[in-house]
Amino acid sequence: MSTKLDPMDLYDLRSELAEDEVMVKDSVSRFVDDKVIPLMREAFEKHEFPRHLISEVAELGLLGSSIEGYDCAGLNSVSYGLICQELERGDSGLRSFVSVQSSLVMFPIHAYGSEEQKQRWLPAMARGEAIGCFGLTEPQGGSDPSNMKTHAKRDGDDWILNGSKMWITNATIADAAIVWAKTDEGVKGFIVEKDMPGYETQEIEDKFSLRASVTGALFFDNVRVPEANVLPGVSSLKGPLSCLTQARYGITWGVIGAAQACLNEVLDYTQDRILFGRPLANTQTIQIRMAEMSRQITTAQLLSLRLGRIKDKGQLSPTQVSLAKWNNCRAAIDIARDARDILGGAGISAEYVPIRHMLNLESVITYEGTETVHQLVVGKELTGVNAF
Repeated sequence: MSTKLDPMDLYDLRSELAEDEVMVKDSVSRFVDDKVIPLMREAFEKHEFPRHLISEVAELGLLGSSIEGYDCAGLNSVSYGLICQELERGDSGLRSFVSVQSSLVMFPIHAYGSEEQKQRWLPAMARGEAIGCFGLTEPQGGSDPSNMKTHAKRDGDDWILNGSKMWITNATIADAAIVWAKTDEGVKGFIVEKDMPGYETQEIEDKFSLRASVTGALFFDNVRVPEANVLPGVSSLKGPLSCLTQARYGITWGVIGAAQACLNEVLDYTQDRILFGRPLANTQTIQIRMAEMSRQITTAQLLSLRLGRIKDKGQLSPTQVSLAKWNNCRAAIDIARDARDILGGAGISAEYVPIRHMLNLESVITYEGTETVHQLVVGKELTGVNAF
């Protein structure tokens, strides 16, 4: 005898999770329901990042969760994905904060940093006592990181850093920035601390997306960076690109949460909304559209779970991440847009979540590689030809 399926998990992926993975998912889900969702509408409207949540996120072990040691939780990749999914069910802004702190700041320090750098920064970042940002994107660069203008030159035992970075999450609240710059020795990563002379940040205002997130620009005017603040383990674009692979993996999970929030809203709304004498949910058109949302969510869930298992085996290819980032972001933004439409006039109100998720996903489908970039990554894998 069949049992009723979970509308958010038609293929019962929960049964494929290990006990500790279920515990992670459920604990973050409760946190999002109790602490995140109730305040995100106001945070989005006021263009404010809810900084008071950082300590609670840290207490749950969500910062640098995949790192072993250094006061980090040492969770597997699937657990990290589930964290991203539940956080983005609340809002993309909070998931972005955790992604940047974990995948773009703590990961490169752990992967390429000296032991001294790890000891100094990783425990503090895991506890939320130090915040980081990731400086790669430049005003003229966008999808082409090789077009980097930011540069650093040796000056005795120090480096002199000049240039700028744009569209940087956490920019104005960060204690340290992982800044990638060209040098005569290749592309290097620099830990630039907020009080270094010549280093300035500026918040980007008037965004219509990721309003509950801090986004800004970084400026470097002859910033003197000591050798001790240079990541010694990499001297090429492999460094920042490997960080992006980590972040993109989390995004493939995160957008599932946003899509689930939109579908859940539509399921509730269409049961109560009466038009032409019957609930919207009783019409073929609406059922077909919701079924399409469920199909896309289920496909995305299967992709990300498989991706996580591959990652935990150490067999992950960046192309596989690109395929999932492309598929899942496209699915999520289409779901959010259709959910907004099904809600009719109510769909443009912040009282309902689809418009907020829809606007946020316009950023998520763009950052960490646009849809076109990921399509071309897959195309290169298939043909062996670089068409960038």
